[in-house]
Amino acid sequence: MPDRSFLAWPFFEDRHRTLAETLEGWASANLAHVDHGDVDQACRELVARLGEGGWLVHSAVDPEGADAKLDVRSLCIIRETLARHDGLADFAFAMQGLGTGALSLFGTAGQKREWLTRTRRGKALSAFALSEPKSGSDVANLDLAATVDGDAYVLNGEKTWISNGGIADFYTVFARTGDGPGAKGISAFIVPADAPGLSIAERLEVIAPHPLARLSFENCRIPRSAMIGAPGQGFRVAMSVLDVFRPTVAAAALGFARRALDESVARARSRELFGAPMSELQMVQGHIADMALDIDAAALLVYRAAWLKDSGAARISREAAMAKLFATDRAQSVIDKAVQIHGGDGVRKGSVVESLYREIRALRIYEGASDVQKVIIARQVLTDRT
Repeated sequence: MPDRSFLAWPFFEDRHRTLAETLEGWASANLAHVDHGDVDQACRELVARLGEGGWLVHSAVDPEGADAKLDVRSLCIIRETLARHDGLADFAFAMQGLGTGALSLFGTAGQKREWLTRTRRGKALSAFALSEPKSGSDVANLDLAATVDGDAYVLNGEKTWISNGGIADFYTVFARTGDGPGAKGISAFIVPADAPGLSIAERLEVIAPHPLARLSFENCRIPRSAMIGAPGQGFRVAMSVLDVFRPTVAAAALGFARRALDESVARARSRELFGAPMSELQMVQGHIADMALDIDAAALLVYRAAWLKDSGAARISREAAMAKLFATDRAQSVIDKAVQIHGGDGVRKGSVVESLYREIRALRIYEGASDVQKVIIARQVLTDRT
């Protein structure tokens, strides 16, 4: 039984506790045996299941709702729970949220009705196209150009490391419109996957299989109405989306770490060494204690950031960066200890902890690498003390 004691913390309301309990039951019944053989198809099926289960309504605002907003604590609870059960299920949910985040926060009523109605039901897949070959964490350095041509924008350039690339129905794309220097010259757009001039230049394979691709834009023509927000507002749009979703990356790492601890406790109790259960060895007890400490500390940072955003904070860049940095780095350490406790079984392909070991590494890179999070934290601390 996974640890649920954190749900009693004052960060949560009764609706969050109900959400966690209900999702736990659904995930146990629906995610026990997910076939990852065909990753693209698995993601499509998982999005459909999540939509049918009603979980994707949390990934984006209600297009018909007045003053609707994203509940970051709910997003974090869902990602933590899904990640503990199945990494690809967490990925499928997360991309629906990240890919539509700009629409939830800045989209027009018409844009929301057109796209969010479908993504919240699992009928369309979304993607967030920000990274480029020369600009990963340096968002303001992107080159993809969007030039005005009559009643349209024409996009030329590339995006890379795009999650859901190749299977998404539409992409939230950030391009340089020249409305100002650096970050001031970026705008955000909705680009349907079948837009003429948009193609999949390359599918990218990584150690934990996910649908990833490099996108090519060659005279890709989209209407001016495809812009999300105002011209030159794209950097603000991207940062606002990341402010919401960085804590959820930390929550996914927390879910992976909790599963690693559960597997390690079960292993230590059932495995005998030198005539006694492994759990009686002080070295193993030390590992278990360190894992539990890291998990609770990470959870406090994750849900502090989420609670702060839900409480009305305009920006939580510092808190989100702290949560993502600490939770992903500590989850890596927790999972490494789990591999050690499992011995040879810990590196056997297909075992739970081996899968977790491959899953966790990317979380320390995407949506801002760990080193970038340190820069964000340091700059905020230095600014606050001037």
